[in-house]
Amino acid sequence: MNFEDLQFPESWQRWRDYYLPDDMTARWFTALAVFLVAVAVISIVLKVLTRQASRLAARTTSVWDDAAVDALRETRTWFIVAVAAFCGSLMLGLPARTQEVLQVIIVLVLLLQAGFWGNSLIGAAVRRYTEQKSVADPAAAMTLSALAVLGKILLFVVLVLLALDNLGVDITALIAGLGIGGIAVALAVQNILGDLLASLSIVFDKPFVPGDFITVGDKMGTVQSIGLKTTRLTSLSGEQLVFSNNDLLQSRIQNYKRMRERRVVFAIGVTYETPRSLLTTIPQVLREAVEQQEETRFDRAHFKSFGDFSLNFEVVYYVLTPDFARYMDIQQAINLAIHERFETLGVEFAYPTQLLYVKQEGGPGLVPRGA
Repeated sequence: MNFEDLQFPESWQRWRDYYLPDDMTARWFTALAVFLVAVAVISIVLKVLTRQASRLAARTTSVWDDAAVDALRETRTWFIVAVAAFCGSLMLGLPARTQEVLQVIIVLVLLLQAGFWGNSLIGAAVRRYTEQKSVADPAAAMTLSALAVLGKILLFVVLVLLALDNLGVDITALIAGLGIGGIAVALAVQNILGDLLASLSIVFDKPFVPGDFITVGDKMGTVQSIGLKTTRLTSLSGEQLVFSNNDLLQSRIQNYKRMRERRVVFAIGVTYETPRSLLTTIPQVLREAVEQQEETRFDRAHFKSFGDFSLNFEVVYYVLTPDFARYMDIQQAINLAIHERFETLGVEFAYPTQLLYVKQEGGPGLVPRGA
């Protein structure tokens, strides 16, 4: 749309020609009066609108209404003066060409003010969202801050194109050139764009956020930051691991921070010399060793199998916290309790042994010589 094509209705032109005084001095005084009234009215309306919008925004939790109030406060004085001056110029009965120039100027002023409004709206919305989500969702806050820059650039490009269009510049060829150039740039930086889209996918899908402990392939660490191109982890040994966002999403990720409870399976073996009466008692001993620990939920304990040198028992229980250190404390306490009970019952833990039979020539036959 070209604002140069805007024309005032004929009824308005007839009204202006009929009621405006012929004396140029009187017209200037009329224009001055309209200018002052317009400044006062616009200022009062803007002030009342900002105040009411601020009250309404205080009742909601949305960031956009607060951002809109901040944008209204970015209305510049020169914009009010320019609009009022344009209204006053309508009282002067200026030549058509002069009026067209004034129309172009006021449109450019409006576009410039729209730039301040849009820039403030985007910046305020992202800033308020970041303040709300910086702890709960730091990844989204980080990426949205970067997207705000892209949004401001897009706003600037649109406003510049509209301004050039109203100055009489043919922007069709310019837009076509930008489109072709954009395709060429996209092909040249497709890997970067892939990582950017992967970053957005991480932010909105949230497979992990900063602070989560994850495993990617044979690498593991705590997520430090999620950028537009890379994600950085701090490994257990202290070094920094850097992953491309695109490669990261193509991998299998284990997120231990999302774990609500930990399933634990462990096995013990006792010697074959253990009496059957004790074998039937061992599952209950194992159960008691687990249940006497806090933050655990016992699942099962069974005589599982006959091993090469041991009778094997398997225990399954749950630790009701994802904390690894707490899990190790509980497992240690269970192991000590089992060791104490086995000592009391006289049950021996199995360890790798073998029995050799030696045949003596001329003797009674196979004689065991060791274990």
